[in-house]
Amino acid sequence: MKICLIEPFHTGSHAAWAEELARHSRHEIELLTLSGRHWKWRMHGGAVTLARQFMTSDCKPDLLLASDMLDLATFLSLTRDKTIGVPAALYCHENQLTYPWSPDDADPAQQRDAHYAFINYTSALAADAVLFNSGYHREAFLGALPAFLGSFPDQNELESLPRLAAKSMVLPLGLDLRRLDRYGPEAKRDPAAAPLILWNHRWEYDKNPEEFFRALYQLLDEGMAFKVAILGEAYRKVPPVFFEAQQRLGERIVQFGFAEDFADYARWLWRADIVPVTSVHDFFGVSVVQAIYCGCTPLLPRRLAYPEHLPTTWHDGFLYDDPSELPTRLSALLTHRRQAPGELRSHVARYDWSELVGRYDEFFEDLGLKRQERKYRGGKRAHLDR
Repeated sequence: MKICLIEPFHTGSHAAWAEELARHSRHEIELLTLSGRHWKWRMHGGAVTLARQFMTSDCKPDLLLASDMLDLATFLSLTRDKTIGVPAALYCHENQLTYPWSPDDADPAQQRDAHYAFINYTSALAADAVLFNSGYHREAFLGALPAFLGSFPDQNELESLPRLAAKSMVLPLGLDLRRLDRYGPEAKRDPAAAPLILWNHRWEYDKNPEEFFRALYQLLDEGMAFKVAILGEAYRKVPPVFFEAQQRLGERIVQFGFAEDFADYARWLWRADIVPVTSVHDFFGVSVVQAIYCGCTPLLPRRLAYPEHLPTTWHDGFLYDDPSELPTRLSALLTHRRQAPGELRSHVARYDWSELVGRYDEFFEDLGLKRQERKYRGGKRAHLDR
């Protein structure tokens, strides 16, 4: 099959997923992308620009695969001369209906925030299939739609929701986890050294760094022995808690800042002992899965997508219910230090492309066949009507 993968926000995990899928799939995948900046404008105007580029290209796909950052309904309307009869799937890395808004963003106060969620909704309606990266994500999006649509004055289209749910499914994010393997032997954990705590998320509000550092400060006050590696990408506006932590934790910090080289990043994952997570939002959690794969002991909230990354038999051991539990649970892991069970690594290894790409390819083929069958049945009925 020839597949056109359309990504208006081509950076970070979006770009990695698209490029790795193109590399691993048995199908021919052509990327149609825009740079990953100005996310609001990408959701508003990206479809117009990408539609123009698509119409002037030689691309004649058997299937369209778009990310949630695309206004798919607008794209299809502007490309109907080439895309009529071509099935379209929407892959949701995130959604703007349940994504927490930044406290510094002016749109919610000015009531300009609903349109981004509505783009996600109409894109899902326009798609032949809607794919979510986790079960939690699918349930959160579908569960929030009734109240969202019900907030409008009339013609709420609530009757569209069963149809939307019927064409929605979970197809986990594919990751190049095996790429991490080569760095394990050269970055072994030192059982004689103080345990190493890991932060490997973006330096942003939705990852809730305040709660993470509060737990570390409590451990510091209790005289617990530990080191901390603070990785992850920082953007223009960095929460001030990071620089406060740099001062308060001092020499306990062995790494502070983004690891520019993937090899350096991988070695820190293999060296770290514990990855405590405090995020208020994660539709999947790439950094958490990577850390677990490298043998870090996870301490995760029992919400969002995190329970899906652990075998159910280990939920009570590595999930916490309330933020107040975090310092005590973390203290126990530092005191009774042990290697993470191998079962955790094998559980997340199923996200590697070697395990997942077959499911992706089969889905693409099935969607193409179903669309062809519907087209055939429609043509047959039209013939009989004449």
